[in-house]
Parts: sequence; structure tokens; C-alpha cells
Amino acid sequence: MKVVGIDLAGSEKRRTGYCTTNKTNILKVKILHTDDEILDEIKNDKPNLVVIDAPLTIPKGRKNINDKVGPHFRECDLELKKRRIKFFPITLGPMRMLTERGIRLKTEIEKMNIKVIEVFPGASYDMLKIPRKDKEKIKTFFNLSGELTQDELDAVMCAYTGYLYLKGKAEELKGKDGCIIIITKKNALKD
Repeated sequence: MKVVGIDLAGSEKRRTGYCTTNKTNILKVKILHTDDEILDEIKNDKPNLVVIDAPLTIPKGRKNINDKVGPHFRECDLELKKRRIKFFPITLGPMRMLTERGIRLKTEIEKMNIKVIEVFPGASYDMLKIPRKDKEKIKTFFNLSGELTQDELDAVMCAYTGYLYLKGKAEELKGKDGCIIIITKKNALKD
């Protein structure tokens, strides 16, 4: 059971965190930039699941991500809002670019017959009461050492969330226009 976690950047010029896990073992953590680098890495890793920290759908009623009159939130986003989990609306300037890239990559990955899901590591950190940018606490949770960027740590959380999802231990915030997978404290037990 191999899972790839991707903390996707909106631009190929920025760092994208990439993590491959096999069950709970971290096999690889690295930084990538281009879509081709990401797709080549996935082809080589042959995962069962790819987990991406980026919006992979647009709000129902919107013609496209740049539509100015459609709704700003998906049903799954509204569920985050209800839980008081902070996030950026996908129609916000830089988020539009991230959403377009996420949808484009999802389409290419699914052509490889690999399932792709959307996750939000920020929500998982919140549920676990781990400060989102506290690298030391995140590394302690995953029993990691060494120098890792925030992008790499977020990719590890993505992969871990995907692993729990495959085991039926993650929570799905579903709506008609998308689904975000997060973990909960009670299901985030190491095994």
C-alpha cells in the first residue's frame, strides 16, 4: 500500500513538497517544482493513492475558477468554516492558480489509473492540536529528524492522511462539489 502526498504550490517556480510512504514508513521526502517532475516521480513510485493539498474541484454553479459571479465556497469548504478551521477561499487570487494546477494534475494522474484525493493538512494539524507551522512539533509527531522544509512536512501529513484514508480512519468532508479528507485525533494512532 503505497501513498504519495503532495503539498502543491500554485506555481512551478515555487517549492512543492513530495512524500512517498509505504504503510507508515516514509520512503522519500523531497522538493519538486514542475508538473513533469511530479508526474515522473509518480510514474516511478507507482502508488495506490495520490493525496494532494490543493483544491481539486470548483464550487457548484461556477463556470470556471475565474468566474466572478459564481459561489466562492464549495460545500466541503463550508464544513471547514463550520468547524472554525481557517483556510483560504479557492476563488482568492493565488488560490485560483493553485486550483487550476491541482485540477490539471489530478486529470493527468487519473490517466495513470491512480486514485487522487484532496486533503488539507492545515485542518489535520488543527484537529491534532499541532501548530501548523511548528516544524519541531510536526517532526516529533512523525518521529522525524533532520532538516525538512514546511512544504516537505506538509507532504508527509498529506501522505499520512492518505494512509489513514485507505484504512478507513480518515474523515471525509463531502459535498456535491467536492470532498476534503482530514484526520481526527482519535484516528491518528500509529500502527
